Amino acid sequence: MTDTTTVTLEIRRLGARGDGMAEDGTAVALALPGERVTVRREGGRGHLVAIERPSPDRVAPFCPYFGTCGGCAVQHLAAEPYAAWKRGQLVQALSQAHLDVAPEPMIDAHGEGRRRLTLHVRATEGGAEAGLMAARSHELVAIDHCPITVPMLHRAPRVAEALSAPLGHGRKPLDVAFTATEAGLDVDIRGHGPVAEGVRAVLVRLASELDLARLALHGEVLVERRAPAVTTSDLRLVPPAGGFLQATAAGEAILAEAVVAALDKKTKRVVDLFSGSGPFSLAMARTRDVHAVEGDAAALASLDRAVRAVPGLRRVTTERRDLFRRPLLPLELDTYDAVVLDPPRAGAGAQAARIAESKVALVVGVACDVGTFTRDAATLVAGGYTLERVTPVDQFAYSGHVEVVGVFRKPRPVRRRL
Repeated sequence: MTDTTTVTLEIRRLGARGDGMAEDGTAVALALPGERVTVRREGGRGHLVAIERPSPDRVAPFCPYFGTCGGCAVQHLAAEPYAAWKRGQLVQALSQAHLDVAPEPMIDAHGEGRRRLTLHVRATEGGAEAGLMAARSHELVAIDHCPITVPMLHRAPRVAEALSAPLGHGRKPLDVAFTATEAGLDVDIRGHGPVAEGVRAVLVRLASELDLARLALHGEVLVERRAPAVTTSDLRLVPPAGGFLQATAAGEAILAEAVVAALDKKTKRVVDLFSGSGPFSLAMARTRDVHAVEGDAAALASLDRAVRAVPGLRRVTTERRDLFRRPLLPLELDTYDAVVLDPPRAGAGAQAARIAESKVALVVGVACDVGTFTRDAATLVAGGYTLERVTPVDQFAYSGHVEVVGVFRKPRPVRRRL
C-alpha cells in the first residue's frame, strides 16, 4: 500500500507532461511554477488539494472537463508562458543530445481545432456512454463534446453511443475514431472484432440515419455514402478508413509549407519516407519528382488516386516497404537530391542510420516527439550533416506534444576531374 501524506510544496517548473514539479521532485497535476500548493502525496505524485499562492500566469480553463479528462494538460496557463514552455521542451532535448542550434519561434497550428478524435465507449445500465479517459487512468469521462475539436466533431459522442447499440452498447470496450472531412464524418469502429451480417446491415442503416460520409469496422469499409475527402496543398485526398491524418488542417498546411520551403533549386528528385497518404508528396509534386515510400498499402493507394485526379503534377511513384525492417540503403538514397522523413512517434532509428551513411545533400525531418527527433538528428549529425534550422509547431494545443521540423544539410561531394 502506498503511503499518503498531506504536504505544502513550492512548484519550481513545469514538467514535460504539464505537471507542476516541486522542489523535492513531486509531480503535481494542475499546479504552475511559482505556486505554493497543498497536496496529498502518494509516492512521487501529488494530488492538488489547495492553491495557497496562485501564479500570475494562471488563467481559467475553457473546457468543463479540464482536470478530469486526460486529454489536455495546460489549459490553465497563459499564452506567453505556454509557448515558452513548449519551445523550452525542444531546447532542452536539443541540449541533451548535444545539438548546438537554437529553435525558431513556435508556430501555432491549432487552427479551427482538431479534426480527429477517438472516443471510448463503455456500457452503462441500459445503454452506453462515450468519452475520453481520465488522466493516468482507465476510467471513462463521459463528455457532451470536446471543445478543442472542430464543430463537426461536437456530435461525435452521440454518434459513438448510437453506433455501439448493435454492438452490445460497449459491453466489449469500443474505440470509435472520427475524422472531420469535407463530406462529413468519417468513422472507424475498433475493438469489437468480426460481426454477423445482420449487425453489419444495422450499422449501414445507422450510417445513413446519422448522415455519415463513411463507416468502417477495423478499417474495413462497411459503407461509403460520400467520399470523405480533405484538401491538402489545394489537392483533393481521400485517406483510407482509419488511416493517419495530421491532427489539424492548419498543422498539415504549415508542415507541408515548411517541407517545400526547405527544398532548394538543386532539388529535382525527392524521396518521401513514411509518406502516409502523401500530403507532403502532393505538395512537392507541383515542382519536383517524388518517390513516396510507406508500409501501408491503403495509404499509398489513396495517394495514387489523388495524383491521377490532378493533371500537371510532376512524376509521383510509390513503393510499399517496411522502413523499420528494410530501410532504404545509401546506394538507393544517393539517387535522390533530398529526403523527407516523417516517421511515427517511435522515430526512424534504422532509417536515420542509413541516411547518415548516404551522400544525400538535404534532409527534411518532421517529427511529433522531441525525444525521438533529437535522437535521430544526432545520428544524422554524427554522419556529417549540419542541423541548420529547427522549428517547433504547436499542432497538439494544450498537451505536452510538440511537432518539429528540422532541416539538415551535408556538403555535396566534390567531383575531381581526371
